[in-house]
Amino acid sequence: MTTPQNIDPAALSLIAAEEQHVAHNYHPLPVVVASGEGVWVTDVEGKRYLDLLSAYSAMNFGHRHPQLVAAATAQLGRITLTSRAFHNDRLGSFAAALAQLCGKDLVLPMNTGAEAVETGIKVARAWAYRVKGVPADAATIVVANGNFHGRTTTIIGFSDDPSAHDDFGPYAPGFLSVPFGDAAAIEAAIDDNTAAVLVEPIQGEAGVIIPPEGYLAAVREICTRRNVLFIADEIQSGLGRVGTTFACDREGVVPDVYLLGKALGGGILPVSAVVADADVLGVIRPGEHGSTFGGNPLAAAIGQRVVEMLATGKLQSRAQLLGEHLDEKLRELIGHGVTAVRTAGLWAGIDIDPARGTGREVAERLLTRGVLVKDTHGQTLRIAPPLVIRATELDWAVEQLKVALG
Repeated sequence: MTTPQNIDPAALSLIAAEEQHVAHNYHPLPVVVASGEGVWVTDVEGKRYLDLLSAYSAMNFGHRHPQLVAAATAQLGRITLTSRAFHNDRLGSFAAALAQLCGKDLVLPMNTGAEAVETGIKVARAWAYRVKGVPADAATIVVANGNFHGRTTTIIGFSDDPSAHDDFGPYAPGFLSVPFGDAAAIEAAIDDNTAAVLVEPIQGEAGVIIPPEGYLAAVREICTRRNVLFIADEIQSGLGRVGTTFACDREGVVPDVYLLGKALGGGILPVSAVVADADVLGVIRPGEHGSTFGGNPLAAAIGQRVVEMLATGKLQSRAQLLGEHLDEKLRELIGHGVTAVRTAGLWAGIDIDPARGTGREVAERLLTRGVLVKDTHGQTLRIAPPLVIRATELDWAVEQLKVALG
């Protein structure tokens, strides 16, 4: 771990405690965050940082958004968990609001994004056997190279990222991987046993990789014509991040199944969901799938408030306008330490010229200048600020990036 020489001894002690007692499944930047509000966080030394990561889009509404804190606080004073063995008075209204936002019939609530993906896989297989008539245990799912859908054992089996995949086998069968952005390759991979096509509309972990225009529309047409479910993993790209409610909206496309998470919990607790029509989600029967915490009243109260905030469309419009501003500012850096920029709303992948350092090194330089970002795949920085950020704050962050690249 690279540690700045001027880091506070108290912070060093806290980092050392993590290093000693927490499994080393992450490589954090050397900062110890103690509090946050809006787009800013403060470390244990009292230094403030502009958060341009948003916990990988889980903090779309910023830290401690007053409306979300109020919803959580009110529910904490009533009841937080009942399990699904009983009904609770919050789940129905949350599910109705989320279904309406998605234009679908049913919601299956879970907790983490990976759980939503695993649930979507189970639903697709059950649909294939019970509706489509695929022979038992023969269903396949087409996925895309470069995907990131989580790190559970089923999912990592069809990942081509060595750090996620290697040394965790044996891997679950039933997945066919094709190049991302190539609709013809998806069609070629489909046969009578194909249950679904599972893709991220924009690949986040891969570096905010945006497919060619028309790709999602082509996938939709192929899936409809071949009687295959189109499953959109909108866990990072959805809920306002790209300037529309869902990234699929950018092409006017509606998938059969939405996989949602991250921002659905308002940055307060994990909330995820699979959302689809009754002819798809209706294949799941009592006892076949569940979660002790899935659909708990605290999660439902927060999730409903998230949906209500998105239903106005204001945050989506803000992300679109500010995203255009961010794109313009970042493109000025191409040829000056940046080799490529990809933006979708308030989401950007920035490829760093190797002559100026690795993505990690630039992220560490930005850290010393009060800006939090995270690298991915060696040379790429990801920017995903809370949607409540101001244009002046974006401008300041880009100025810090200029200095860091210099």
